[in-house]
Amino acid sequence: MAKVIRIADREIGEGKPVFIIAEAGVNHNGDIALAKKLVDAAADAGADAVKFQTFTAENLVTKDAKQAAYQTKNIGKEESQHAMLKRLELPRAAYKTLVDHARKRGIIFLSTPFDEEAADFLDKLGVPAFKIGSSDTNNLPMLEHVAKKGKPIILSTGMSDMEEVKLAARTVLAIDKQLVILQCTTNYPADFKEVNLRAMQAIAEETDCLAGYSDHTLGIEVDIAAAALGACLIEKHFTLDRTMDGPDHKASLEPIELKRMVDSVRHVEQALGRKEKVINPSEAEVAKVARKSLCAKTAIRKGETLTTDMIMIKRPGTGIPPTEYKKALGKKAKQDIKEDEVITWSMLG
Repeated sequence: MAKVIRIADREIGEGKPVFIIAEAGVNHNGDIALAKKLVDAAADAGADAVKFQTFTAENLVTKDAKQAAYQTKNIGKEESQHAMLKRLELPRAAYKTLVDHARKRGIIFLSTPFDEEAADFLDKLGVPAFKIGSSDTNNLPMLEHVAKKGKPIILSTGMSDMEEVKLAARTVLAIDKQLVILQCTTNYPADFKEVNLRAMQAIAEETDCLAGYSDHTLGIEVDIAAAALGACLIEKHFTLDRTMDGPDHKASLEPIELKRMVDSVRHVEQALGRKEKVINPSEAEVAKVARKSLCAKTAIRKGETLTTDMIMIKRPGTGIPPTEYKKALGKKAKQDIKEDEVITWSMLG
């Protein structure tokens, strides 16, 4: 399995920056002008990619399929999934506009296909990778179809147990080795008690694939924790305004929060560092002031032998360090040393 994959000009994997996807999803409410503003907000926040969802209601759901409970709650009324999704479709002609706009803004355009026809459309559009939503983790024909296109695949795993995740991974990897698997809890918003971030690490171990996190919680704390736990990719829903009508707005970040999340993840990346303990250059200067040295407890005359009664340990750290205390005992003073003076090796013989 690939341990580093490339999406457009970004590398994803261990030792690489976290790839951050700003998930616009259906928060454009079917309005191309609003979709372009979402691209702008994602770019302004510093995300690596902005992602939408590509579907037609007729191909995705039956006419009388019921909404999920969270959808009814978030939009404030009960209707069929088909009726709700029909309002949230983007016309296919809009996608080229969005791709071009994303390119101008320097952000990668991605979209989740919800059926094979949508995948074919996005492939021809030139998307550099495919995101497969949690609803298709067990859709093996769909996974095979997308894998044959030879592009990186990002797979969410909400509503799946480990056996389903491993089956999905085997299905993709038999065709395409470029796979990132995301821990995910499919609820909007997701309860913190059901996030189970450690499953991300289990997924990496069980599948030997790159692992990341798709977040549906409120706030940014869990995303920061995911970065600290080693997520190579983080996806987060965002909106221009949480009070807008639609199923996902209420569980999404607003632009200023998205920017804060991206900045926080970047700070965590810097803070994680590497698996070694070193003295930073800035600390070396502080050590001269904050650390301690052997100092003369009393005046020491030239030729006298140092004993424990003659030495104290005090700041600054510019003399003989306490680690060499025993080595200094028994040495003779090569010069007079004043009371409270820092003792250096040049003073001893």
